[in-house]
Amino acid sequence: MATPFRQVLEFFDSIGLFDVVLPFLLVFTIVFAIFEKTRVLGTEDIDGKKYTKKNLNAIASFVIAFLVVASSQLVEIITKVSANAVIVLFLSVLFLLLVGSFHKEGEPIYLQGGWKVVFMIIVFIAIVGIFLDAIKGPDGRTWLERLGDFAGSGSDEVVGSIVLLALIVFFVVYAMKEPSKEAKHS
Repeated sequence: MATPFRQVLEFFDSIGLFDVVLPFLLVFTIVFAIFEKTRVLGTEDIDGKKYTKKNLNAIASFVIAFLVVASSQLVEIITKVSANAVIVLFLSVLFLLLVGSFHKEGEPIYLQGGWKVVFMIIVFIAIVGIFLDAIKGPDGRTWLERLGDFAGSGSDEVVGSIVLLALIVFFVVYAMKEPSKEAKHS
């Protein structure tokens, strides 16, 4: 039995809220924010202050958002990527909650130094994986599946060589790193 809330969601789905309106608003907002931040379309002087050309930014963002929504493939990618990115965000928040459970009350909770970089790399790899899983080729297989087939079908020597090369690069970068200023003074 469908609840009234489920019926409302099904009605929104039938009128295209999830396939047209929400992706349009998402793309419009992100593109408009990028235009406002980068000032790509120029600025104008009003009383000695520089302001972005909001009208041009809005029109260009509007057109780009419509072009994206016109492509069902792009909407499918946006929907899949944003849903999975929310899962990564949720997992990050849960992780930070667990980290916070080991801190004293009133003590600031944030990742510092190398842990912050490691966390950022993990999230970056997750986002790249999400994008690779969302983009499909002409045969219907995702790029992530193709990458998995390439890694699995290749010989163990190829995978081992890649891992060894990555380790060598890591150790060379580590060895060539300059000592910090605090280490020099002590």
